Amino acid sequence: MFKQSFKYYKSKNPPPNLDNVLDLNKSNDLTEFQIKKVSIKCEERKKMFGFKHPKTWEVYEIVDTPGSLLFIRNPFTSIGQRYWTVKCLQDYSKKPNKTNIDAFNLVPENKEWWEMCQNNNNVLLMNKLRWVTLGYHHNWDTKVYSEEDKGKFPKDLSDMTLYVASILGYTNFSPEAAIVNYYHMDSTLSGHTDHSEKDLEAPLFSFSFGQTAIFLLGGNTKDDKPTPIFIRSGDMVVMSKESRLAYHGVPKILQIDSRYWDPIDENDLCYIGKDYREVVNICKDDALWKPFGDYLTYSRININVRQVLSRGQKRLNSEDAEDVT
Repeated sequence: MFKQSFKYYKSKNPPPNLDNVLDLNKSNDLTEFQIKKVSIKCEERKKMFGFKHPKTWEVYEIVDTPGSLLFIRNPFTSIGQRYWTVKCLQDYSKKPNKTNIDAFNLVPENKEWWEMCQNNNNVLLMNKLRWVTLGYHHNWDTKVYSEEDKGKFPKDLSDMTLYVASILGYTNFSPEAAIVNYYHMDSTLSGHTDHSEKDLEAPLFSFSFGQTAIFLLGGNTKDDKPTPIFIRSGDMVVMSKESRLAYHGVPKILQIDSRYWDPIDENDLCYIGKDYREVVNICKDDALWKPFGDYLTYSRININVRQVLSRGQKRLNSEDAEDVT
């Protein structure tokens, strides 16, 4: 069933009927599907840069999914969406982070991918970037992490993920690896499970910006019929326990009219810390922001953050994980 659904929603001619796609922006879909709203305790939680106040967050659990899958409707401010877009395009694409284009030597050692794309208006090079890995680098062949193959995990991404984790009650989560996926209008992500990390209790946090994706959420086998879900710019998905082993994928990217990253929310600028100011200056300046906004018009960026080490473990292949039974 998963393959058939993937093929159906991927189709260009004829295009798929989208009436059966779960839309968390529509209240009637919440009763038709097995969805329940989740309350979060955030009365004392201070607002963090780039986020709306947690008391306004809309958190849903998809009940008929194995394990736990949470969906948070865009908790980001417009300046927050801009910030992470700039980071993913301008900063996270830099060495020593690893990318899919490294093997082709398209970017000289003394150059940066985003800079080359802008200086030469090189759309071809821009569209070639499909993924970046941060922290512990995901090995696409073996699916096994290595202590010898890791970089420094970005502090701002760590701080942001830990903030979300604390609000949702994942107090022991440690952000140690991330994959940034860059989708274009013809991009797909085939059905897969997230099993590279041994501790499935630790959640996987997924943040999306740009164009809308149809996300297929299936079951433990590809024989289970998946649920199609719209994921829009700013939406978050959190998978833990058995839900990480449920087959899921992205068969289609849809171009939308709404620009969730516009206009800038001036009130959010009161929360800027010194670690954010340099990038925020780009986000505030229309001329500097324009190439990033143009990219989002025809693309989708997804950041998924993971915990690699087990609780209490200091290194991979070590025996120092604490007994939590």
